[in-house]
Amino acid sequence: MNERERLKKIIIDLSYEKRKVTLASGRESDFYFDGKQTTLHPEGGYLTGKLFFAAIADVADIEGVGGLTLGADPIATATAVVSFLEGRPIPAFIIRKEPKGHGTGAWLEGRKNLRPGARVVIVEDVVTTGGSSMKAVRRAEEEGLKVLGVVTLVDREEVVRENFEKEAYWLK
Repeated sequence: MNERERLKKIIIDLSYEKRKVTLASGRESDFYFDGKQTTLHPEGGYLTGKLFFAAIADVADIEGVGGLTLGADPIATATAVVSFLEGRPIPAFIIRKEPKGHGTGAWLEGRKNLRPGARVVIVEDVVTTGGSSMKAVRRAEEEGLKVLGVVTLVDREEVVRENFEKEAYWLK
């Protein structure tokens, strides 16, 4: 079993549930996906980092990888660790849902690892319409970063690709 097949098995075993749910987009679905169950698993996290790094390895000059807390946190961290092990270190960052309530009032954690205008990729555990991803894109850009595209663990394939392409971002 190759790494992609192994990760898919972990996703099915730990993150997929057949049941009716209302998604963040407001849509109803007959299945639920909790990516954190996979990305916080030792092997699942490692394989996620490895495959996400492979997905962006051909993109020139990536300087950061991150997304909205909480789903993106383990993915960005795993990808950053794998990038270091592969000899091409890419720092992780986290975008808060609200600015820090004290101290610096920061929206973005890991800022000191990123220069102004840094070329970054947004990571997600699951995308449906892309609403959460676009929030991350907008916030990253407001923080002075240059977003290249989005990489996701699971694409529900519900028009999200078209939504990103209209905005000139790619989705992997």
